[in-house]
Amino acid sequence: MNTPENAVAFGAPGIEPRWTSSAKEGVGTAYHTSCRLWFTLSHGIVNEIYYPRVDQPNTRDFQFLISDGETFCHEEKRDLNHLVEYPERDCVFYRLTNSERQGRYRLIKHVLADPHRSVLLIHTRLEILDESLQGKLRLYALLAPHGASNSGRCSEIGASTLMHAQREEVHLVTGCTSGFTHRSIGYVGASDGWQDLMNNFKMDWEFQKAEKGNIALTGEIDLPDSGEFTIAVACGGSYPSTAAKLLQSLAEPFESHRERYVQQWQRAVVNPKFDFSKDTSDGGGMYRLSRCVLLAHEDKVFQGAMVASMSIPWGETKGGDADLGGYHLVWTRDLVQSATALLATGQVGTPLRALIWLAALQRTDGSFPQNSWLNGTAYWSGLQLDEIAAPILLAWRLYKQDAATGLFDPHVMILRAAAYLILQGPVTGQDRWEENAGYSPSTLATVIASLVCAAECANEHGNAKLADFILAYADWLVAHLEEWTVTTKGELARDFPRHYIRINPTNPDAPDPHADPNTTMIQVNNGGGLHAARNVVGSDFLHLVRFGIRSANDPIVRDSIEVIDRVLKHDLPQGPGWRRYNHDGYGEKDDGSAFDGTGVGRCWPILTGERGHYELAAGRDPLSFITTMEKFANQGGMIPEQLWDVDDLQEAKMKRGLPTGAAMPLCWSHAEYISLVRSRHDGVCFDRVEPAFQRYVAKPVQSQHEIWSVRHPLRRVPRGKILRIILPAEATIVWSTDNWTHTNRADTIHASELNLWFADFPTAEWSPGSVITFTRFWKREQRWEGHNWQVSVL
Repeated sequence: MNTPENAVAFGAPGIEPRWTSSAKEGVGTAYHTSCRLWFTLSHGIVNEIYYPRVDQPNTRDFQFLISDGETFCHEEKRDLNHLVEYPERDCVFYRLTNSERQGRYRLIKHVLADPHRSVLLIHTRLEILDESLQGKLRLYALLAPHGASNSGRCSEIGASTLMHAQREEVHLVTGCTSGFTHRSIGYVGASDGWQDLMNNFKMDWEFQKAEKGNIALTGEIDLPDSGEFTIAVACGGSYPSTAAKLLQSLAEPFESHRERYVQQWQRAVVNPKFDFSKDTSDGGGMYRLSRCVLLAHEDKVFQGAMVASMSIPWGETKGGDADLGGYHLVWTRDLVQSATALLATGQVGTPLRALIWLAALQRTDGSFPQNSWLNGTAYWSGLQLDEIAAPILLAWRLYKQDAATGLFDPHVMILRAAAYLILQGPVTGQDRWEENAGYSPSTLATVIASLVCAAECANEHGNAKLADFILAYADWLVAHLEEWTVTTKGELARDFPRHYIRINPTNPDAPDPHADPNTTMIQVNNGGGLHAARNVVGSDFLHLVRFGIRSANDPIVRDSIEVIDRVLKHDLPQGPGWRRYNHDGYGEKDDGSAFDGTGVGRCWPILTGERGHYELAAGRDPLSFITTMEKFANQGGMIPEQLWDVDDLQEAKMKRGLPTGAAMPLCWSHAEYISLVRSRHDGVCFDRVEPAFQRYVAKPVQSQHEIWSVRHPLRRVPRGKILRIILPAEATIVWSTDNWTHTNRADTIHASELNLWFADFPTAEWSPGSVITFTRFWKREQRWEGHNWQVSVL
C-alpha cells in the first residue's frame, strides 16, 4: 500500500477521456419525478449515470474487477459472459448475470434507481462455483466519472467509508452496505485502480485524492460471507446532501426499494384496452418494453421533453467533450414520434406535457430549433420544415383523443407554425435526415398533413375563411408533388424510369421554384459524393401514403417501391431491412471502423416499420414486419438506429443483422414499432390524417391557386389559376401586364390569425403568353421594394 505522503495520485491529468459505447442493453430510472437520476447498461455493467437531467451524463461506466490476488484479474465488461433479464413485467428493472467463461464464478446484479432519491442501487451477489476459489476472490468497484475536470477523494461519515467525485456543480458519492476495505482515487491511464490491479492482481495503491483530471474511483468490497451486498452511487448538488441521500438509501433494505420501484412503473400501465399483445409476435413483450423505454427518456425537471437516445453514436471513439450533445438532445421530430407512439398506447400525460413543452419552446415566428438541450437552448441551427409541422400533428391527435389537451389551448401555437410553413415553404433547409435542402417528399407530406390539421383547428374555432386559406396552400403543395419530387428519367431500374427521388435539391438561401428533378445534382453529405438527384432514392415518399395524401396503389408509388427494393433493400437474418438512400455515408466504414465524418449508411429498423405501414395501407398484413422489428432488438430489448447489413467482420466484431455502433436504443425505432402494432390493431395507419385522406385520396380536390412568396418566387403560372401572392407584411402591389404601359394597384388583405398578407390575381382574365410584372410598396416602412418580379402566364 502507498504511504500517507503519497496520498495524492500521480499521473495528472490522466489520458484523454472517452465516451462509452452506444450499444446499450438497457435504460432505466424511477418513474417518480423525485428521482432525477437515469442509467444505461451495456456489456453487463452500468454505463452513463445522468443527473439532474436526462441530457447530462456524469459517468463513463461503473463495473467490478474480480481477482484471486495471484493469477488473474478479470474486468467485468470484457472478460465475463453477460445475460440481461427483466424480473418484472412493465418495468425497467434489470437482473444482470455476468459469468466467468470457465464457469468458476458469477456475479448476479439487480439494478434500479431509488424510487424517491437520485441514487443508483445495485444489489450484488457473488457466487463462487469453483471450490478452489473459495476465500480467494476479491471484488473491486471501479467508477469512472466522465470528463477531464473531475476531482475525487476518499471520505468517511461515521463508520461509512465512501468515495466522492465532483465536476462543477454535480457531486457523485459511492458506498456500499458492507463498506470498502481499501480505496484509491487515481488518474485514468496512470494511477487508477485498473492499472494497479492489472499489474500484479493486487490493490497496492490507496491514493486519497486526485484533482482536476480524468479520474477513476476504486474500492475493494468488504465481502460478507453470504457474498451479497448493495452498492450505490448518489448524485446531488453538494457533498453533504449527496452523501446523505446515499446513506439514507442504503439504510433501507434493497427489497423495499425494489417493491416501490416496480409498483411505480406498474401503476403507469394504461387501460387494458390498449394491450395489443395479440397484434405482436412475442406476446406483447416488445410492445410493453418499448413503452417503458420511451417513458424513461422523459425528463423530470423539464417535463414533456424527451431526448432521442441516452447514447452517443460511436461514443467510445470520441474524446473529451467531442459530440457533447450526442443523442441526449431533444429533436422536435423525434419527440413528436415518441409522444405519438405513447398516445397510441393510450398514455396521454406525457404527450400533453410534450406538446406544452414544445409550445413553450416555439419562437415568435412559429419555428422550433433543429434540436436543443432540455432547457430549450438550441444546439444546432438547421431549419427543417417537418419539425415545424410535427407539433401541429401532435396537437391535433391529442385533441381528437377525447380532447386530451385538457385546459391547454394549442391554437396559437398551431397557427404560428402554419404561418411559418406557408411563408417559408415549400423548400426545406434540411430534410428529415438533416443533410440536404430542397423539395423532400417526406417533409412535404408532413407539412401538408399538418396544414390540413391546422385547417381543422380553424374550423373547430368557427373560422371557415381561415381554414379555406390554409387548405388552398395545402392543395397547391399536393398539386405539385410529382413536379417537384418525381423523375421521369431515372436510371437505377431499367423498367422504372419514373419514381420518387430522395430529395430535389436547391439552394435554401435562394430556392429555385422550378427545380427540375430530372436535371438537378445533389451533393450527398458525409462523403457520399456528387450525383444526379434522379438517381438518389429513399423511402421518404412512403410518408405520402402514411399520412393519407397519396393512395398506396398510386402507380408512381408502386413504381418507386420497385426501385427502392432493388437499390436499398437488404435481406437480413431477421427479415428485410432498408438503407436510408443510396450513397449514404452515415455509418461504419466497410472495414467496420467507426463513422468519423465518412462511412457507409446501413439499414435502419425504422424503415422496416415504415414499410410495414405502407403494406397495411395497401391492404396487406404487416405482422411479418412487426416480427422483424422484434428480432432486430438486442438481448436487452433495445432497438438500434442501424444494423450491419453485409457479411460478418470477425475482427471488427460486426455481424450481419446485428446493431452497429450507432445509437441504441433509438426512441424513434421503439416509437415506430409501437405505432405499427397499434396500426395493425386498428387496420389503418395510426398516423393517417383522415381529413387529408378524404381530401386527397377518397375524393381528390383540385387546386385553384398558384402561390407566390418571397421564398418561392414563381416565374410561370398556368392560365386559369388564381395567382396568390403571400407576403410577411402589409404592402401595395403595383402591377402591369403590358410592360408598364398601364399600371394597377392591389392592396394586400390581412389574414390576421396568421399575421400574413395576400392578394389574389385571376389569371383567366389575362391572355396566354402574357407576363405580369409587379413590385411592392411596403406600407409600414413606407418604402418601395426596388425590384420588379415577373410571372409568365402559360
